[in-house]
Amino acid sequence: MLILASASPRRRELLTQSALSFIVEAADLSEERLQDEAAAAYVQRLAVEKAQAVWARHAADDTASDPLVVLGADTVVVSEGNILGKPANAADARRMLQLLSGRTHAVLTGLAVVTRNGVKSEVEITQVTFNVIAPAEIDQYVATGEPLDKAGAYAIQGFAARWIPRIEGCYFNVVGLPIARTIALLTEAESGLAAGSL
Repeated sequence: MLILASASPRRRELLTQSALSFIVEAADLSEERLQDEAAAAYVQRLAVEKAQAVWARHAADDTASDPLVVLGADTVVVSEGNILGKPANAADARRMLQLLSGRTHAVLTGLAVVTRNGVKSEVEITQVTFNVIAPAEIDQYVATGEPLDKAGAYAIQGFAARWIPRIEGCYFNVVGLPIARTIALLTEAESGLAAGSL
């Protein structure tokens, strides 16, 4: 049984697109960053903690014939040394978009797969370049509400696509889940279960 330890509709859609059978159960943990914690360490830690929390809830369901596998993920945007999660409100979304305007930033997603054999985790990084965005366009975008539940206050698959001339790395990572790397990590974990060890 595969459980996605995330409430993100984008992650759910991407896993469904990959023809995986799974259920969704959010971990509901604090997402506070530790003092001086680097962005990569932060997203990796949160992905692991989310997956471990959900695995612990369902450990009794883990059987040899139907092993329990839990996937956790967390994404942030990093621009000019600033770590941007989901905006707190419209003003925060506007601030983030002004910070991204005319610059290249990094999107980092921490991935973690937890099984009875332990944890496998990785971080995927994609570089995204934004054109300069007019203040009126930022206001127009924020008014749609789309940025309010997105790391970095934008959706590459939505209205913000008009500002992005290029990316370097995995597109799906920017959407919320690097599919190829996720499948590789799940395959590795499941192979370990079949062999009896990771």
